[in-house]
Amino acid sequence: MWSTAFPAELIGWLSSLAHVLQHPSPRPKMNCGKRAAALGDHMLSSLVKSRTLCRRIPETAPFLSRSQRTAAADSPGSDAADKPRLRAIDLARKVRREKAKTRTHTEQTEPPLSGLQQRVTELKRFSAQLQNVHPNVLAKQLHRSVLYQDKDVVVINKPYGVPVREESGVTSVTSVLPVLAKMLDGLKVKTNSELLPCLSLEKDSTGALLLARSEAAVEHLLALSRNNQVERKYWVITVGVPVPSEGLIDIPIIEREVKGPQPHFKMALSPLFRMNDAGDGLTKVRNHRQAQSAVTKYRVLDSSNGCSLVELQAFAGVKHQMRVHMAYALACPILGDHKYSHWSKLAPQKLPERVLKKLGLEQTKSRHLPLHLHARQLVLPGHSRADVSVSCPLPKYFVKTLSRLQLTFPEDKNEK
Repeated sequence: MWSTAFPAELIGWLSSLAHVLQHPSPRPKMNCGKRAAALGDHMLSSLVKSRTLCRRIPETAPFLSRSQRTAAADSPGSDAADKPRLRAIDLARKVRREKAKTRTHTEQTEPPLSGLQQRVTELKRFSAQLQNVHPNVLAKQLHRSVLYQDKDVVVINKPYGVPVREESGVTSVTSVLPVLAKMLDGLKVKTNSELLPCLSLEKDSTGALLLARSEAAVEHLLALSRNNQVERKYWVITVGVPVPSEGLIDIPIIEREVKGPQPHFKMALSPLFRMNDAGDGLTKVRNHRQAQSAVTKYRVLDSSNGCSLVELQAFAGVKHQMRVHMAYALACPILGDHKYSHWSKLAPQKLPERVLKKLGLEQTKSRHLPLHLHARQLVLPGHSRADVSVSCPLPKYFVKTLSRLQLTFPEDKNEK
């Protein structure tokens, strides 16, 4: 900072210069003009040094080290000590409060959602759950959902939307089985136990999932399943009422390519018989070499509002067997089965008007409906003891759909 007052030394030099000009010295070797010029140069040099010194050392900013500045800031009399420091937790609380205010303002300004819109929002949120869940979170969830365990097998309640086998970008049941095995044996106990998937379930199905504790147990259970000694019963909600109400579907299944604007592959029926030309009898046709034998037993438990609660029992276990038999053999597709509700196109399931009304949906939003396919019961044959029977509770979305469609459980009917 430059000072506005002239230094006393400069004033003295100016006075001396005026005196020399008025009373020159009698020295012969230097005239008056040269002496004045020399004196002026000396004064200018001193003035520049004085101003540089003033610029380098401000009057109000003494030099302090870092420790001295910290001590001064923490001193009771300083302004910095009076102002509290901002901690990370305080900043997080501030951000939460601002978000809460914004959310409250949005709720006040936007009109309330109708019952139909709320239902669609629920389905969207549900369809996104557990798709990219952290492996540890999934392992804890599966540990809480253990239905039965012994030295050979473990039965868990598989949640919706989680694949059993490995899939790209999605956490699977198989990927967290090592962690689940440690949880079952106790995390503090060193053990070499393992869990292996045995009888699998589809990604969008729920219910009892059988796991084996060793390779030998896997081979044994698969042999029992091939001989139809492992009993698995499923509950599904169908669009339509199967006729007759109980029966056995024995139609082979084959994978076929569907051509058109959206070419894709689907499992399809490969019947062994067809109607004759007269329409009054059946004609046997040659079996396709790639067709797989598939048998499904079904029984209607209840029906209401154009929908049914059906119990299924699959034999042979072909890919999508129950879905194909219900959709193409009985013309009663499973609710939420968007793949097999149409044959020639890929589109959301088309539902009757009264079903949409009961579910609180519009047809354009039916794509958010989850697949209503639940593995309800699992029965394993016992060696030296009684058979092991495990029943799995229904998921919340399944129970809510039953309530909306006014479908009742068999246990509820027995109580009545």
